[in-house]
Amino acid sequence: MDAFYSSGIWFAETLQRVPCLEDFWLWVTFLGDPKCVFLVYFPTAYFLDQKVGVKVLWLGLISESLNLVSKWFLFGERPFWWVFESGYSSNKDVSLHQFPASCETGPGSPSGHCMITGAALWPIVTMLSAWSYQHSKSQMMKALPFTVYLLFLLAVGLSRIFILAHFPHQVLGGILAGISLGWLLESRIPIERELSFYLWASLSLLLGVLTTYWTLIALGVDLNWSISLATKWCANPEWIRIDTRPFASLSRDVATALGLGLALHSSSYTQHKREKLSRPQRVLCACLAALVLKFLSDTAQPETEVFWYGFTFVKYATFPWVVGALLPSLVHAVASKKTSSRTKSS
Repeated sequence: MDAFYSSGIWFAETLQRVPCLEDFWLWVTFLGDPKCVFLVYFPTAYFLDQKVGVKVLWLGLISESLNLVSKWFLFGERPFWWVFESGYSSNKDVSLHQFPASCETGPGSPSGHCMITGAALWPIVTMLSAWSYQHSKSQMMKALPFTVYLLFLLAVGLSRIFILAHFPHQVLGGILAGISLGWLLESRIPIERELSFYLWASLSLLLGVLTTYWTLIALGVDLNWSISLATKWCANPEWIRIDTRPFASLSRDVATALGLGLALHSSSYTQHKREKLSRPQRVLCACLAALVLKFLSDTAQPETEVFWYGFTFVKYATFPWVVGALLPSLVHAVASKKTSSRTKSS
């Protein structure tokens, strides 16, 4: 693997020799963050088409869980620590810079940004492709969303190499895995099921990942090796964040699966499902959802690890309810009051 790692370091150095693109790569890596699936892509897709939004959310949490387990088995190094731990920097003159987003604590293969974002965006791309062909009857317009999708995933991959979070082969593996999962699972995503299904799905995700974790621990596998190396070689200790640890994504996925079921079976959801929102109302809901979810996501977390995971669970369990029940009900209620006021005044 040293040949892959060495060529990856050279490629990262080449990208970093163009400093004027630094802000661009940092912005792209933010857009590829799996958290954007829950905070941005899910609410946006949901208010375009509810079924597509649910597919985005399901593919996001399923692919994130699979990515977590895959990393435990593949033991992928990350450039920001490998370049020092391997002695590469001692034998060669290396000029590389770390960034706050560089110091991820999990193993590096496959790239979660590429895999999870790639899988979650697939339903949006297929929807846009169908719309484009329906209105234009052009094969070129039908292929345009897929072209943009592939270019975006490529840009996300390059941004991850730029910030020293991944090697090129890890990025390629993530892209291929994400596209494959999106293609295979999109038509199999449960749209509306009984509440017990979501409870069992959430519990199954939790028990499945924990069983894998404790089995590997019992077999003598050190699953904390990447956390030790990230802590050792990160340029700034403040860049080591608990939200990059494996169980942070697990708490997010388990909570989201449960929260989706609770949202779809709430009285607010049932009401707004009967009373369809207009297009301007859906746009307003999408904008409000992005603001509210960003605010909730940025809310200060407890420093104690156990409470941090618990607070994260509660936050992400509420996100589907905010998007699918609370905001549509509020927007519809305000619109109804305005309509009734106009009726009375006339």
